[in-house]
Amino acid sequence: MITVKVVGCGGYGGVGIVELLLRHPETKIQTLVAATETGLPMGELYPHLKGFCDLPILTPDDPAAREPADVVFFSTPDRVGMAQAPAELKQGARVIDYSGDFRFTTEAVYGEYAQRIGLDPVHLAPDCLPQTVYGLPELNRAAYASDQRLVGNPGCFAVSCLLGLAPAIAAKLVDVSSVICDCKTGVSGAGKKATPIHHYPARYDNMQAYRLSGHQHVMEIEMMLSHLAGESVPVTFTAQVVPVCRGILSTLYGTLRDGIDAAQVWDAFADYYRDQPFVRLYDRQATVGTAHVRGSNFCNLIVDVDERTRRLRVISHIDNLMKGQAGNALQNMNLICGLPETMGLDHPGAYP
Repeated sequence: MITVKVVGCGGYGGVGIVELLLRHPETKIQTLVAATETGLPMGELYPHLKGFCDLPILTPDDPAAREPADVVFFSTPDRVGMAQAPAELKQGARVIDYSGDFRFTTEAVYGEYAQRIGLDPVHLAPDCLPQTVYGLPELNRAAYASDQRLVGNPGCFAVSCLLGLAPAIAAKLVDVSSVICDCKTGVSGAGKKATPIHHYPARYDNMQAYRLSGHQHVMEIEMMLSHLAGESVPVTFTAQVVPVCRGILSTLYGTLRDGIDAAQVWDAFADYYRDQPFVRLYDRQATVGTAHVRGSNFCNLIVDVDERTRRLRVISHIDNLMKGQAGNALQNMNLICGLPETMGLDHPGAYP
């Protein structure tokens, strides 16, 4: 049985991984840690877990919080994982971090990311960076070492955009200078902490674009697409928040190269995702939406070509708290622990 510690268990990403671990046949939740709401049983903080997970939430400095576990999830903001992960790795744990701390493998690239979003560019655990891997298995599985122990879980928008664009970029179907990502997310993407702009009256019946000066997920999107293309791929990215709880819908565009037709596009996507259990493809006639992935680790892609404008159009649907966060993190745990990748995740979502 794999023992698990969840650091940052009180937020949406933390409770999400707890929910998944409870139904996973090979794991046991050993320790729950958070900076707030400490002392409470998890089932009191989240009443739907009462009787299923009533472990107490420990402070980070509690000696019991430092006990070793086989796997540690950091569902924490930037710069928390880099401060605490080295100690967990030293104790033999495998670590999966939700933030941007370990999505990049060099100090220089991390520093560029941090400067883009206004963080200190100095990484607190630079020796760990060569050990990490960008944790989107559908794109990057070959980069995982046989004994991979550190994974940087990707950002939710990045998952949505990369899964929608990767086959087209890898097969050189589109002009790389034409890529547009138009993305809409539910309010849960902002996390649990209450703020004036996420107060119910501010969000109800209201949609708005945000972070037009530069979203934190853009750099990893460009990094992975450029790797697939073998050349720089700049993207025009617009994030919008819409009045729903969970889900991301990304409409992705690229101008087709000369000679590429709709049949070639479909074949490229079908081939790319042939052995990927969590990506499902649909044509333009499909009536799927974010409700059809809610609570699941699936990404539903509508793949379409606008013949009139010669544009590829892919509509990508994920649950931002699942394939965009906790579900993908559990998929990574399965992968690095030598378990079937779908274990604990092979179930549909909840509908309606």
